[in-house]
Amino acid sequence: MVKLTKIYTRTGDGGTTGLVDGSRVSKADAIMAAIGDVDEANSAIGVALTLVPAGAVGAALTRFQNDLFDLGADLATPDGIDGALRITPPQVARVEAEIDRLNADLAPLTSFVLPAGAAGAAALHLARAITRRAERSAVAAGAGGPALAYLNRLSDYLFVAARHVNKGGAGDVLWVPGGSR
Repeated sequence: MVKLTKIYTRTGDGGTTGLVDGSRVSKADAIMAAIGDVDEANSAIGVALTLVPAGAVGAALTRFQNDLFDLGADLATPDGIDGALRITPPQVARVEAEIDRLNADLAPLTSFVLPAGAAGAAALHLARAITRRAERSAVAAGAGGPALAYLNRLSDYLFVAARHVNKGGAGDVLWVPGGSR
């Protein structure tokens, strides 16, 4: 269990931060960029939670927020640490199951979808875009395996959830190629 009694430590004042094994890296290190982007994605999901109707999407988003803390710990733990908290294949499979559940009721896409629609859907699209950035950052930091797969699936889930919130896809705003010329 985590217990924080002091919020500031001053240990990062010199531009470094600690990893799970006690080593220190620059706050500009690629792994820290990835961890920061995962944190931003988690925060964006938190905003989306305030805008989506209560129900299955909200419950899934809350579970995924918890998973993103696991993912941050995974990224902050160098390889070779026994007993480290890591994203697992069952966590990835759970995201896939949620995608399949929501997607089953959606009409097939006939165009790309603009990141718009209902406020909750727009917030989910923003969370999706941030999650895609976190995925790119994780790749740049050399992450792989279930952590990378999790980010990939989560961004897919956020897209499908946005369509679900947009009245089952009926409220999606479709891209019209060249439509504003």
